Amino acid sequence: MTAIYLLFILMLAIFVGFELIRKVPATLHTPLMSGANAISGITVLGAITIAGKGYEEWATWLGAAAVLLATINVVGGYMVTDRMLAMFKKR
Repeated sequence: MTAIYLLFILMLAIFVGFELIRKVPATLHTPLMSGANAISGITVLGAITIAGKGYEEWATWLGAAAVLLATINVVGGYMVTDRMLAMFKKR
């Protein structure tokens, strides 16, 4: 029964996320991306915590993979945000 609830929550989150992103105007894209980068930074901290603890080996590997992927997401997001903000600077 718990799996059904989790699947329902996942489907609801996907639907709500899709509808929210679809209705975001272009002028708000950069500030929202910066906020998402901050959340990914929190993900990096959580993944470092999991990877550094003395859990089972698979948990350490999953934590290390999460650190890698979240770091790529944060760095790439900030690069895109910086590039987008450079478009609005006066020459």
